[in-house]
Amino acid sequence: MRHNKKFNHLGRTADHRQAMLANLAISLIMHKRITTTLAKAKALKKYAEPLITRCKDDSTNSRRVVFSYLQNKEALKELFGPVAEKVGDRPGGYTRIIKLGNRLGDGAQICFIELVDFDENMAKTPKAAKRTRRSRKSAAAAAPAAETPAEEKAE
Repeated sequence: MRHNKKFNHLGRTADHRQAMLANLAISLIMHKRITTTLAKAKALKKYAEPLITRCKDDSTNSRRVVFSYLQNKEALKELFGPVAEKVGDRPGGYTRIIKLGNRLGDGAQICFIELVDFDENMAKTPKAAKRTRRSRKSAAAAAPAAETPAEEKAE
């Protein structure tokens, strides 16, 4: 029975899983967006987000703790440099998973996992207004009022 065993083992031994998640986290930090399977992305999210939270406090202890997970000096510099500056005021939710579909070879679900603050395309697009019944009525009432001055100018 698998009672009380929450995380996905990903069909690997513990050492292999730790090494794979560390490599995925390094790639995510260095490239800001990677393509992987959905199961690995969800496991990576649980692995990487505490490390990003730790990088907000730039102390020797924080660097040592993060280095014990990543074992990569370049990723550590990137994490405590540009990444820490961008996520400094964010209270969590540093990564985003975007599903892409299924892989042709084996049908596995493929997705992007990316750092939220580094996606220029999502940052530039304005958020659409949340649709509610109230906003429809107010939009319908505002539309005739907006059309009246346009009609007067045309005449």
